[in-house]
Amino acid sequence: MTDLSHFRRLVPPEHGLVSVSLLRPDQTVQSTVVNAGVLDHPLTGAPVVGFVIRGGTRKLDYLRARPRATVTIRAGWDWATAEGPAELAGPDDALPGIDADRLRRLLREIFTAAGGTHDDWDAYDQVMAAERRAAVLVSPDRVYSNPVR
Repeated sequence: MTDLSHFRRLVPPEHGLVSVSLLRPDQTVQSTVVNAGVLDHPLTGAPVVGFVIRGGTRKLDYLRARPRATVTIRAGWDWATAEGPAELAGPDDALPGIDADRLRRLLREIFTAAGGTHDDWDAYDQVMAAERRAAVLVSPDRVYSNPVR
């Protein structure tokens, strides 16, 4: 099952705060917390989980070597997990069809999908560029949850 509707419903209560797990070279799991949201893939239009990573990080190294992620969101006892291949789009990770202007807009789209707002988008864009931020798009091949009734 790859329906992200339940995952999407959990984004607002937790401001998109998720746990992301990646595989290290030694086959151990590295987990981190980021803000993420559900949005349409900029090229295919399919729903994906998107988040942003600062350039020069181990997370980017891990994703470049093993482009797969598990993302879990929770609100109280309610949670959802999406697993799947991850695509990178950034200044150091070209994604065919995503030029610099489309990347700028994609980073904004991910930020707002995660519940973010901004009063000065130009300043936001400058910080994203200075930090060489990359978009991560997880296309789920497995989604599971424990919805609280």
